[in-house]
Amino acid sequence: MTTTIVPQLQATQQAAAQIRRLTSAQKTTLLNRLADILIENQAHIMAENQKDMERMPDGDPKKDRLFLNEKRIQGLADSLRDVAQLPDPSGQVLFEREIEQGLKLKKIAVPLGVVGAIFESRPNVTVDVAALCLRSGNACVLKGGKEADFSNRCLVGLIHQALQENGIDTNAVMLLPTDRQFVMELLTATRYVDIIIPRGSESLIQFVRKNSLIPTIETGAGVCHGYVEATADLTKARDIVVNARVSRPSVCNSMDCVIVDKAIAATFLPMLKDDFIKWNVEVFADDESYPLFEQVQYPMLQHAQPQDFGREFLDYKIAVKIVDGLDEALSHIQNYSSRHSEAIVSQNQSAIDRFLNEVDAAAVYANASTRFTDGGVFGLGAEIGISTQKLHARGPFALEKLVTEKWVVVGDGQVRW
Repeated sequence: MTTTIVPQLQATQQAAAQIRRLTSAQKTTLLNRLADILIENQAHIMAENQKDMERMPDGDPKKDRLFLNEKRIQGLADSLRDVAQLPDPSGQVLFEREIEQGLKLKKIAVPLGVVGAIFESRPNVTVDVAALCLRSGNACVLKGGKEADFSNRCLVGLIHQALQENGIDTNAVMLLPTDRQFVMELLTATRYVDIIIPRGSESLIQFVRKNSLIPTIETGAGVCHGYVEATADLTKARDIVVNARVSRPSVCNSMDCVIVDKAIAATFLPMLKDDFIKWNVEVFADDESYPLFEQVQYPMLQHAQPQDFGREFLDYKIAVKIVDGLDEALSHIQNYSSRHSEAIVSQNQSAIDRFLNEVDAAAVYANASTRFTDGGVFGLGAEIGISTQKLHARGPFALEKLVTEKWVVVGDGQVRW
């Protein structure tokens, strides 16, 4: 029985040196081969994933995140090929000059080293993190949740197959035991791990923030809003709100609260009825919006409680807030946003400009769904998560942010007294 993960962390740190030595062409070959291996093993992946699915209750909103089918596995393979073609961020010369006494100075991008990822119920994260780390010259240790253990062990086994076929130490991608007892050991392993990235629930992220001795990059919860301003094209607004809520409600870029200007609320809110009924969306309406849904006999209606605002539902549920103008909408978002993704639907350019300039979020939208906040959609190949903090990385945390800097100084005997 495993009592400590230190030997595994040591092995990954040692393997990181080999990953740093790989050429860009070698990394491209590795990721393309891994994409082929995933497709070749689709049936095996889905069979292992089904074991995890059977253990999770149907009502758990994380179940959609856990699920893998042929389409999603194909998406993982496509993402691997996309990452393989992206420019290698490590080794890039960021700054170069000659300084006093003839010293030649360069600042270059170098891998972070060993990246630790802690995540819940999303086996696609296993592939995305491994791919992004390997492409940028990093090794990684993965601490997945027990709910995705069969899927994660299967996927890491296939990653190891690709590494082995290319003559690379399989310890470069290390899957740690799911036991929670090892979380604190990982978070305090400052000698072996260079950065920690939590991806999952707000409680997980806050636990890592409070307990990690290793620098942490948050990929935060997504409490996302859509503001339907008084001049909005209401048909477009309906389509945007419905899409942002129901297209995949369990992901962090889905909309949790629609804010509606009181000038158009009586016209707009009934327009949501048919689509919301079709998708069984439960509405948590504030005092002003509740009668408007009641008048059209909306069946899944609740009085919103204070805690329903600022809540990430991860389900077919949405909060509704009526406001008197842009200032009140901005104030509501300021109070309840997780600073992930926020949208305005409007034909008033002045209102749009104010919203885009004043809302403090990693991604802001005008007349589009928040569902586009994604590393692949943004052309970044894949992402480790959406960072809601402001240092090092913000928004889709992808390939170009998995490096740090090193100063290289070349001289010819110069000294400084």
